[in-house]
Amino acid sequence: MSELPPLKVYYDGICPGCRKDRVRYERWAGEAGDRVAWCDVTEHQAMLREKGVDPQAALLSLHVEEEGGCIVEGIDAYILLMRRVPRLKPLASLIGLPGLKPLLRRLYDAWVRRRLARQGRLP
Repeated sequence: MSELPPLKVYYDGICPGCRKDRVRYERWAGEAGDRVAWCDVTEHQAMLREKGVDPQAALLSLHVEEEGGCIVEGIDAYILLMRRVPRLKPLASLIGLPGLKPLLRRLYDAWVRRRLARQGRLP
């Protein structure tokens, strides 16, 4: 297998569920997880602004930066990460289906907004 290009994942490090998801991903990804740098949105606000990403927007949706600097967000960011983990590849294909992807995006956005509102952090 060829070496995977590195990724930077901008995630909500304050969120307990997000931290659990990160640990689970690292465990499932094995060596592929070594090519992923995890960056807490709260700690990397200046870097995000330099890349044209509003830190508040990064709180509302997962952002992943590819090796060339291209930033992918939302469901597409999840798909990018999931394709690196053999057990998650089928799910990545499924959530990327044209009819399902927009629905999942709306559900995901609503879930994140509820979580942030509950925590008093909704921008």
